[in-house]
Amino acid sequence: YGHMWSMPVVLGQGLAQNLGIQWESESKRKKCECPGSWTGCIMEDPGFYHPHTFSKCSIMEYKEFLQRGGGACLFNRPTKLFETTECGNGYVESGEECDCGLRVECFGSCCKKCSLANGAHCSDGPCCNYTCQFLKRGYDCRDAVNDCDIAEYCTGDSGQCPPNLHKQDGYTCDLNQGRCFSGECKTRDNQCKLIWGSKARGSDKYCYEKLNTEGTEKGNCGKDGEKWLQCSKHDVFCGYLLCTGVSRVPRIGRLLGEITPTSFYHQGKLVDCSGSHIIMDDGTDLGYVEDGTPCGPSMMCMDRRCQPIPSFNISSCPSGSATKICSGHGLCSNEATCICEGTWAGTDCSMYDPKRDEAKPPPEGPKGPSATNLIIGSIAGAILVAAIVLGGTGWGFK
Repeated sequence: YGHMWSMPVVLGQGLAQNLGIQWESESKRKKCECPGSWTGCIMEDPGFYHPHTFSKCSIMEYKEFLQRGGGACLFNRPTKLFETTECGNGYVESGEECDCGLRVECFGSCCKKCSLANGAHCSDGPCCNYTCQFLKRGYDCRDAVNDCDIAEYCTGDSGQCPPNLHKQDGYTCDLNQGRCFSGECKTRDNQCKLIWGSKARGSDKYCYEKLNTEGTEKGNCGKDGEKWLQCSKHDVFCGYLLCTGVSRVPRIGRLLGEITPTSFYHQGKLVDCSGSHIIMDDGTDLGYVEDGTPCGPSMMCMDRRCQPIPSFNISSCPSGSATKICSGHGLCSNEATCICEGTWAGTDCSMYDPKRDEAKPPPEGPKGPSATNLIIGSIAGAILVAAIVLGGTGWGFK
């Protein structure tokens, strides 16, 4: 990088982009209200020394990333964190019942020297109360963040919330206008808003039907060498993304070439059909309709083709005697397991279970690092560690 001080900033920006936080050009500085007038903010051009804060735009983008379901990747907990186990590092490892961290952090804890205190059933987590006992089964420990997420409930036999799951691909969402795919609700409207801002929408269907069948820079299904490919009538809604209400500069990614504005009079009104190639850091072109976006009844896009949902080979959840998925009493998760409604249980949600408690909000759980917080803190916090701690280390080099 040439300069030691710039390395941690670039590293921090790279980590942040994995969490949906985009790089900010100088033109965005005033709009994004960076609180660090002298040091700058982490996602700005790495010309500032030792930035240590995120701007208003960065915080908003991170929240939107989580609300879209992008945070699902943060819950993929590794099976092994360190080469050797050590009591006091804050992680429960082999041979430990608990690990509340350093001695000062364990004061008054349910955990003593990595073993549960007398009478304690748990030491931390959203399903563990201040008396070190499990919360009753049925308490909501993790709310759904969007239409494609699934709320998780305490099991009654663990202090931790169950693994974070989302609905299986193909579920309808956004008032039946979209389809769930990888935990996100995919619609052309949502994709246009993600790229161009809240005022953007997907263009009128006429735009797709007219332009994407022509095979030009203003509408196509990809490129073969230097030749634009025409979409078949069947695939027009999976080709070039056409939006209305676009801004001059995309919110995310890098604009490749120019915006292609086109407008027509259709059925007595002017329709806007604007598109562009938006290149992300991994090379993905968001200028095309995303995989999983609905393109017809029981159809979704995949590789710029409109395909029937059964062709996606999505694993099925168990069915009850009525041949309904999860017996009609639950949701099928991305792991092809049934997540049952409040008074139902069993692998296929066919067992009536009235004993399940709809528990009232309990006292706040005991202090200590919950699994969820550890994972999110480890990953999201790594951005600040990279930008601040490494920055501080690099500060002393010449």
